Amino acid sequence: MDHITSNGTSIPALGFGVFRMSDAEVERVVPAALEAGFRHFDTAQFYQNEAALGRALKSAGVPRDELFLTTKVWPDSYKAGVFADSVDRSLEQLGLDQVDLLLLHWPGHDVPVADQVAMIAQVQAAGKTRAIGVSNYNSAQLREAAGIATIATDQVEFQPWLDQSRLKSTADDLGVALTAYYVMADGRVPRDENLCAIGDKYGKSAAQVALRWVVQQGVIALSKTANPDRVAENAAIFDFHLSDEDMAAISAMGTREGRIVSPAALAPDWD
Repeated sequence: MDHITSNGTSIPALGFGVFRMSDAEVERVVPAALEAGFRHFDTAQFYQNEAALGRALKSAGVPRDELFLTTKVWPDSYKAGVFADSVDRSLEQLGLDQVDLLLLHWPGHDVPVADQVAMIAQVQAAGKTRAIGVSNYNSAQLREAAGIATIATDQVEFQPWLDQSRLKSTADDLGVALTAYYVMADGRVPRDENLCAIGDKYGKSAAQVALRWVVQQGVIALSKTANPDRVAENAAIFDFHLSDEDMAAISAMGTREGRIVSPAALAPDWD
């Protein structure tokens, strides 16, 4: 599987996310994901399935050095002492001494960016994560964070109907690769006639086209499905290349108003 290097951290270009999956779903689908070639897995404290992911990976017996594991700290834990303890709990749940990437899940409105980044940098210095990053930061917040610590990624909503060109330009300037979540846009992608038509030209599904559109921009894509039968399809995006014309057509679908995920209590002023 292809990798993307971001500020010195090599990250598999396609990851498998377990948002909104029950423990049973995680333990059922992760073996299929591993079989399909996935080695990058993304969870979070908020998902409440870190332990299930840890069990599934341990049962599969894949060597730890072949895996890339990401989890995220929820804003409730952005407090001195509490932050580090929450990371320890995540590691215990996952059955690990260290994750590959630890993210600040949302910027929120209560704790300054500098304080958030200082806390996660301390955890990195303690050896509990190889790399650190942020999630759902806007351009100004990303610039501030990158001025304090080495940021490996900003994980954000990234799908065909949302124009993220401003944020991507900032990230590119900083040497930070974005990570894309919600690529399927709440199920809109598989039903879209334009994406299906593009897929027909390559013998691919609309979902594969959307994931390919993401990684072809140098953005890390998170795939998600609780259906083991769909996992292999989502992984098969590295055997074709979208034309410049098709890339431009998909990008032209996006607007700044196309955002789906924006909880008022957590979200920043978006770019």
